[in-house]
Amino acid sequence: MILEQLKALGNDTRMQMMEWLKDPLSNFPPQDHGDPAIGVCVTHLQYKAGLSASTASAHLAILQRAGFVLTTRIGKWTYYRRNEQAIDDFASRLKIEL
Repeated sequence: MILEQLKALGNDTRMQMMEWLKDPLSNFPPQDHGDPAIGVCVTHLQYKAGLSASTASAHLAILQRAGFVLTTRIGKWTYYRRNEQAIDDFASRLKIEL
């Protein structure tokens, strides 16, 4: 799992998305659902990164498989937020393994 996580973070676009998601209120407009804890709509991430919908979704799917982001579906929209517990666990594991 740690190798998959390292690969997920080994891309500038995905690292930038993770950084933006760290402070969604500062980096994105208000979300339609009104609750910042739910996450950021994929369309906002796509627009900010200057990517096509399919490319943005592919990057987010990699981050999701690595456990770094969580998703919530509301209607036809998917919202992404950081999985802080998984990020902390990864950082702790990385310190131990090095």
